[in-house]
Formats: sequence, structure tokens, C-alpha cells
Amino acid sequence: MTQTGHEHAGWETEEVSAASPNPASPVSAGRRRTVLDALRRGAVPESGLDLLATGLDRFQAALDAELDAVASGASVFKAVRGEYGSGKTFFTRWLGERAKRLGFAVAEIQISETETPLHRLETVYRRLTERLTTASFPPSALRPVVDAWFYALEEDALADGASEENLPDEVEKLLTARLTEVSRHAPSFATALRGYRSALIEGDETTSAAVLAWLGGQPHVAAAARRAAGVRGDLDHFGAFGFLQGLLTVLRDSGHTGLFVVLDEVETLQRVRSDARDKALNALRQLIDEVHSGRFPGLYLVITGTPAFYDGQQGVQRLAPLAQRLATDFTTDPRFDNPRAVQLRLPGFTQESLVHLGVTIRDLYAAGAAAPDRIKALADDAYVGDLARAVGGALGGKVGVAPRLFLKKLVGDVLDRIDQFGDFDPRQHYRLTVGSTELTDVERNLADLASADEIELDV
Repeated sequence: MTQTGHEHAGWETEEVSAASPNPASPVSAGRRRTVLDALRRGAVPESGLDLLATGLDRFQAALDAELDAVASGASVFKAVRGEYGSGKTFFTRWLGERAKRLGFAVAEIQISETETPLHRLETVYRRLTERLTTASFPPSALRPVVDAWFYALEEDALADGASEENLPDEVEKLLTARLTEVSRHAPSFATALRGYRSALIEGDETTSAAVLAWLGGQPHVAAAARRAAGVRGDLDHFGAFGFLQGLLTVLRDSGHTGLFVVLDEVETLQRVRSDARDKALNALRQLIDEVHSGRFPGLYLVITGTPAFYDGQQGVQRLAPLAQRLATDFTTDPRFDNPRAVQLRLPGFTQESLVHLGVTIRDLYAAGAAAPDRIKALADDAYVGDLARAVGGALGGKVGVAPRLFLKKLVGDVLDRIDQFGDFDPRQHYRLTVGSTELTDVERNLADLASADEIELDV
């Protein structure tokens, strides 16, 4: 994953939702390990987020209805807003997990000026194919998806009475028929698929891999491979729309219900040159319009950003048509926010919800420990609360940005030691220290670094 200024291992200092459940059913050792290993590193877990998430209940029914609609051929655009620490990364991964369980392919893309500029949609598409994952395949799942599509075409052709001798011709007819709409906008997408299949049939792995890379938007593909496939040049900004349309068709026909895409950290647009920012905002407006026009059936597109991005003059408000499309009323009590609206507001953490989260993690850890009673006794609810307050104090009292560091300290410094050392008592043997090198940029700006290295836990 591309790391940018304030991001740290995917957390963006945005850890977990504002409340958390006690897992009601037994959790496998593998799922527990995945979650705890990520928290120990200070990262958002890639999976198992349902073990940590409640507080999202009020969004769940509306979001599940939208996912169902997309699975039936609709398309949805959603904008998530929240301050640093409110849990945007967690929220989108949690929603992505729900989508994946429904058969969606998923891609999470970090927007950044240098690695993935939003005004270059061909680069965004390339990152999408690089990060593409399914329930069965990790990134990049592009090749398994394309291979599954050709297999499905073969099965359909055989079901329609094709013989082994004329199977290639019948597959070609189905390919042309399925990509008719796509070919109106991006004829080279279908051409590249034919070139990929031809190279496979001929046993030319080098050419097939190169053509697939070109299909995934990779630049600088060998000219010989492009000539063999009958395509030219590299994908451009406008061609990216057609290729996305083609990818959605391939996903649907290979058995996937849709594509869930996250464009994370869109607020970084505020820090780029004004000309690049204006192009990026217009590209976002174009993308939203295409989603709403129905061009991308099966696409659920999410962006994340801070309130300053949505409301400030260096962000969305800079482009009036975009501001109109994203306008949402947040003047009422947050309890009555409409989860069906184009924007969702994440409320962030309070001291109470942070402690609640810590207790949930403690219980999850204890469930897999050799001495669960000792874990719960030495890291009881009161201690977890004291640790949460101490970490918040180290960060200038800003509870909202404390979860990443709090969970890292709780798991790696406290629970691991209790689990491994029979005579370790955190109240006697542990003093919280926060060094500047372990903080993200946002955390560092909020912390009092003159004393951050010697913060003592008062219990």
C-alpha cells in the first residue's frame, strides 16, 4: 500500500469504529491472530473487522440495501467524512468485507499527488487492478478474474451446443457480444482480451502476461507484445472509463456480483498545485456523473475525506458543480444523520468508546491466551481505562487520534507481556512511554514532544 504523509501502515491515524462488540460466537485462531497482529503493528486489520465493529449499526441497513442494489445492476457513489481518528479506513474496510461476502471484488486505493494523482484516471485504474482482490484471491486478482471469465465463456458456448472443434470461434462470438457496449467506448479492451487469449493458446506466457499488464493499465509494455495483441500506446485518462466499464463486465460474467472501490485520502488534493487540484476535482465530478448516469452497473464507489476537504475553499467548494453533487445537511443532531445521503459523517471516538474498544480487544486476546483469567485480572476494565486516558494525554488530550497508538500499546506492550511472563504486572512493571518516532505526522503535531518520551501511567 502506498504510504503518504500522515498515513501509517494504513491507519491514517484512523483506527476503529467508535464502539465495539463482544464477539458472540467463537473466533478462529487465524482470524484472531490477523486482527491482533495488525493492531500490534499499529495498522488497520485487513480482515476480521466485524469482530470490532458496532456503532455502525445505524448505517448497516441502508448500506446493505445499497450493496444489494449494486449487486442487481445499479451503481452507487458514497462520500465518507470524518476527522483524523474517526475511523474512515476502518469503516471502508468493514464495508468492503461486507461487500466481499456478497461476492464483490474489492479494491482500496490511496490517493496521493506523486503515486496516484486523482486527475490522472488512467493511474487510478492501474492502482485499482493492482489492488483488486476477491474472496478467493489476494491482490492482484486481475488474472484469475480474466481467466475465470474465459472459462465461463467456454462453459456457456458448450452449453449452447458448441463442439470442441468450433469452441474457439463460439467463444469469440460470445466475447464480442458481451463486450458490445464496452467496445463502443474502448474497443482496445476487447482487442487486448483476444490478444491475451491467443497468447495463452499458443503457450506464449511472456506475451500473455505483458498483454494482461497492458489491460491492467500498466505503462511501458513491450511494443512486441502490443503488436501481437493488436493494441497501441498506453491507456489514457478518457480510456480509463471504458476500461473500468470492461472490467465490470468481466467481473459480472465471471461470477462476481459487483466491484467495491475505495478512493482513500482524497483530502490530499488540498495540498497539490492549484492547476492539478482543479483537474482532480473535475475528474471526481466526472466520475460521480458517470456513476449516476448508469454507465457502471455493478460499481459501488466510495471516497473518504476530512470535513475541511468537503467544506473548505481548497477542496470540494472550489468547484461549484461538485459541491452541489456532494451537498448534505449536517446541521441536525448526528443521531439523525441520513445514512442514505451521498455523504456519511463518522462521529469519531470519545473516552468512553475508546475504553469500550480496548475492553473488546482485551477480551478477544484473552479468548486465545493460555491464561485468560490472568489477562482479564491484570488488564481489567479500570486499567484499560487508565491506559486509554494516558495515551490520550500524550497526544494533547485529543482522544480522537489516540486509538491507533492506544491499541498498539495495549496489545504489544501490555497484553503480550502478561501472556508471556507469569510475574509481569502492568501496574508495577510498565510505564507508558511515547517516542516521537512511533507517531504519525498528525499524532506528532498534537503531542507535546518535549515530554512525550517520558509520560508515566498514573494508576
